[in-house]
Amino acid sequence: MEPFAAVPEQVEAKRLLGSAVADGKAHAYLLHGPAGVGKTTAAFSFAAVLLGDERRVLARSHPDLRVVEALGEMIRIDAIRELHHDLHMRPYEGERRVYLLLDAHLLNDDAADALLKDLEEPPSYATLVLVADELGPIPETIRSRCQLVPFRRLSEGAVRAWLAGHAPSLSEAEGTALARVAAGRLDRARRLVDPAAQERRAALIEAARSVYLDAAFDPAGAAGVLLAAAAARAAVAKEREEAALEGVDLPAREAEQRVKRAARGAEREELLAQLEELAAWYRDLVVVSAGAGSAAVHADRLDDLRADCALDLGRAPERAAELVRDAWRAAEEFNVSMGLWLEALFVRLRRELHPL
Repeated sequence: MEPFAAVPEQVEAKRLLGSAVADGKAHAYLLHGPAGVGKTTAAFSFAAVLLGDERRVLARSHPDLRVVEALGEMIRIDAIRELHHDLHMRPYEGERRVYLLLDAHLLNDDAADALLKDLEEPPSYATLVLVADELGPIPETIRSRCQLVPFRRLSEGAVRAWLAGHAPSLSEAEGTALARVAAGRLDRARRLVDPAAQERRAALIEAARSVYLDAAFDPAGAAGVLLAAAAARAAVAKEREEAALEGVDLPAREAEQRVKRAARGAEREELLAQLEELAAWYRDLVVVSAGAGSAAVHADRLDDLRADCALDLGRAPERAAELVRDAWRAAEEFNVSMGLWLEALFVRLRRELHPL
């Protein structure tokens, strides 16, 4: 079986990792690209090939495998100190030890400095594999000491194939729509097939339409739809982080802070995803009006889109999509008060799409 068969597409990344297995010269690799595109799966597959035991590597039970992950929003120096101590222990079984550093973009400054020392002079038997969603936060001194392995967003076809295998009850139009909303990320596709997520998506679309359909439109109510979705994601992340911390010896305050950071991170990610889909709805109005319905993101809501286009909204949907994209950029870059900020966004959308 091809060692990276579990990773869809990613031809360049697979070629680089396959070459690394063949020549074995590099001691550190940095797998980077968007979340949900197969980086972590590839990292474990790579470790399995190097250690020759897929079952125990995937179970994280191989004695020559060490996995470091972020707890909360960062990887702290204590985790890298533990890695450093382990790094200088000889392999238990074979000739190699493999270290997977997941969430490497979450290294804090002290942790990054400590890791750099291990990358400069690693033992000959050690292979370090860093996995990062972004290159920007990783110091150039670390990047330059790793072989970079880039990962790309997956094609719509790859996401649709995944959905067909994991959610076979979806219609063709629903599968197309969810694949497009997922935007090349399997983690998003996985969340979107959840019944609760589908209900939140339907509520978001109704909020988007109510801006121009509802005579008694309430900006605060529309903003509340996005806030509720973000809060639901935060609650799930909080529960998951609490479970991950069970049995971990941490001061109560630090454990509490890590749970809060995980919840805030999930809340922010969900809000950005909601804004992306909101912008996509208004973009779809432009697309369908131009007679290009086959290119619409919301392929499962074409009847609604066609009915709304009959209202002759002119160029307002185009301007509305741009307003939401601007809001996305502001949310991504700045710390804003979400409730008031989203309400103000919907006030502006109403002015564009339903002028007095």
